[in-house]
Parts: sequence; C-alpha cells; structure tokens
Amino acid sequence: MNGADAIRIAHLWTQVGQRVVHRDLNLEVRTGEVMALIGSSGSGKTTLLREMLGLSRPTRGSLSVLGDDLTRLDRQALEAHALRCGVVFQSGALFSALTALENVALPVNRLRVLSDQVTADLALLSLQRAGIDAADATKLPAQLSGGMVKRVALARALVLEPELLFLDEPTAGLDPDHRNAFVKLIHDMRRALDLTVVMVTHDVETVIALADRVAVLADQTIVVAGPLAEVVHHPHPFVQHFFLSEIDPRVPQNVEELRSRLGCSSV
Repeated sequence: MNGADAIRIAHLWTQVGQRVVHRDLNLEVRTGEVMALIGSSGSGKTTLLREMLGLSRPTRGSLSVLGDDLTRLDRQALEAHALRCGVVFQSGALFSALTALENVALPVNRLRVLSDQVTADLALLSLQRAGIDAADATKLPAQLSGGMVKRVALARALVLEPELLFLDEPTAGLDPDHRNAFVKLIHDMRRALDLTVVMVTHDVETVIALADRVAVLADQTIVVAGPLAEVVHHPHPFVQHFFLSEIDPRVPQNVEELRSRLGCSSV
C-alpha cells in the first residue's frame, strides 16, 4: 500500500427530485486497500457505488477515481476509464444466453484488438484463475451453481487485470461454505493482482475477513471511516446494531482469529 488515494470524494451531494441522498459526503480510498462500505438499506450505498463507477453523476462535489475526475469526463473518456476498473454485481449479472467463457470474454471483445483465439485463451485463463474448470466454461449461467456464477462474474471483472475492483454484495445468496470459499478467492486474487477493492456488503464476517478499513454511510453522509477495530466502537446506532447485535462484542480481538479460519490472515 503506497498511501496514495485511488478514490477521493469531497463535498459530494446527490439529490433526486426533492430527496437528498448524499449530503456533503467525503471519503478517501487508498491505493492497495480493501474498503468496505456499509450502511442500512436505502442509505445510498448503491447510488454512491454507481457514481464511483461513472454510471451516474452527483449533483455537486468532486469525485476522482484513479486520478480521473468523473464529473468532468465525457462518454468516450468514461468508457476508456471503465477499462481500468472491474465490477462484480450482486446477482453476477451474467448474460443468460452466453456461456461462461463468452461472458468473461465480453470486456476483451470491447477492445477489438485481439483475435478470437487470443480472446478465448484470456477468458479461459481468467476462469481457471477464479476456480472454474475448462469443462464448465461452455456452460450457460442457468447450468451453474450460485457459487460458480459468482466466480464467473469475478473472472469477467478481472480478465483485463484492472487496477480497481468494485464488489456489490459479493457473498449475498451463498451458503456459509461457498461464502467462505469465495471470500478466500477474493483475498487471494486481491493479493495476486495488487488490487484496490471497494466492497459494498451487509455481511459482517466478509467485512472482518477482507476489509482494511470500513466506511459507514448513514444520515446521508460518511459518519465514520477507519480500521475495523476503531469503527466498531463508534457510537452511531447503525454501527452498534451492525456489529454488536450480530457478532461477539469482542470483535477487535477476534479479527485475526476469524481471518485465519477463513484463510485470509494478514501478512
């Protein structure tokens, strides 16, 4: 981690009609870290994620991602910027009529510079790196388990080896065993590819296992951002409910124990 900011958000406001979604929101995501963004349903997490992806624009304020001011980029520049980022949506968002291999090849095809064979080879390599066997590469999404769909979506997000990875509820819908396996995969891929990760999640154990820092979105702004051992003691009611009602209140002492159990120990 070099201490620089991969994402810098300053005095951001988002208003939809008369509703204020974000009010004077500030957040920095450091290069090389995993930042977990948590908040209650309807707090504006998805809207903020869309803004960080360049899919929508805030009403005012500054939003810099990988050095690009997304509030000033035109459509062509946003498309070029998007190639530096990968995203895994909650449902996987795979195209149902395409095989796993064809889904993963989509970002490569957008470049329009590689042959079909090279594109297929890159897609297969990314699938295998995500734990999908070659025999499953020709299957349609409906033929894959929920855990496999998540892995294919991750393979697609990482096929171009982006600098920044966005994860939207990455473990939603997975049983505990598949969740833990997918968390371990994200942990390993993050280290292998030297990724910066922004993760929206409601799963406490995923936060503990993966996050270097946690940002809490509540009351239309970021009420606290910092290491888990500090954030967990913040007095905001959502923070206390999110952590202390679901896990042992000694969570700061149990972080490394849980990470070790999931195979995600800190180095």
